[in-house]
Amino acid sequence: MKTLIYCENASFGYDGHAVVSDLNFSVAPGDYLCIAGENGSGKTTLIKGILGLSPPIKGSIVINCGNKGGETGYLSQQTAVRNDFPAGVAEIVLSGSIGTLGLRPFYSRKIKQQAEEAMRLLLIEDLKNQCYRELSGGQQRRVLIARALCAASKLLVLDEPAAGLDPLISLEVYELLKKINRETGITIIMVSHDVNAALKYANKILHLKNKQCFFGGAGEYADSGVGKEFLHNKTEVDDVR
Repeated sequence: MKTLIYCENASFGYDGHAVVSDLNFSVAPGDYLCIAGENGSGKTTLIKGILGLSPPIKGSIVINCGNKGGETGYLSQQTAVRNDFPAGVAEIVLSGSIGTLGLRPFYSRKIKQQAEEAMRLLLIEDLKNQCYRELSGGQQRRVLIARALCAASKLLVLDEPAAGLDPLISLEVYELLKKINRETGITIIMVSHDVNAALKYANKILHLKNKQCFFGGAGEYADSGVGKEFLHNKTEVDDVR
């Protein structure tokens, strides 16, 4: 089985200054990797490296899937679709396939079928004719994930996909992502502060603190000193809130 992403002794940053370093990990087809760590630990910087937007300043990363041509889909925290955007759900989901159109001026039947399948997986088929701005926050997040899925035949990258959602809706989002991973075989890389969700849904955990502190299985992470400390700290913060 060909490795999808392989990172060796890599550092990523800006203007020659490393934000995150000493990265040695691999991602196989079908994996569900959660990238964990506190704010400022280098998670988003690494995501840019995985997307090919920022080359390593040291070491190497091999990415065996393209960011164009329908192989990689990406959902950032600050999505380009405003919450009051006056477009229909189906239109927004279809827009995820724009990068695959090439010189064609119209969506093909295959692309439309992919959009229908994405909406089915995200349980928003009944919303496809509704206006995006009329949806709830949870419904809007599902639409945006479906949009990213339309761009992904191999890899789906999500930066805090449940940010700002209440716990019940967050749980639904995580369940749907696991469903996508299981039913389609698409590899998922997710940045999340929700350690419990990471342990429940991901099969691999990469923990960063401006360097690689842990990489391995979810069970190993739960038993590790890094995992126990992070889970304890997050529990204390949640109790204060």
